[in-house]
Amino acid sequence: MTDPVEKRSVTIRGHRTSVSLEAPFWEALKEMAAAEGRSLTGLIAEVDEASEGNLSSALRLHVLAWLRGRLT
Repeated sequence: MTDPVEKRSVTIRGHRTSVSLEAPFWEALKEMAAAEGRSLTGLIAEVDEASEGNLSSALRLHVLAWLRGRLT
């Protein structure tokens, strides 16, 4: 069974945008932000600055890279 996509609004550099991710990705992003001692919005803004395309896809890839890093 797949998780439903959750759409959330965030403010990045003063602009509102919406991000659609499945619940496990939102949970992983919250865990990442907490582990780094920063806000979820700050983490999302950093990923947005580094990405050149779709923010939701960039966030999924960021979570994947983080999880892979934890395995090694």
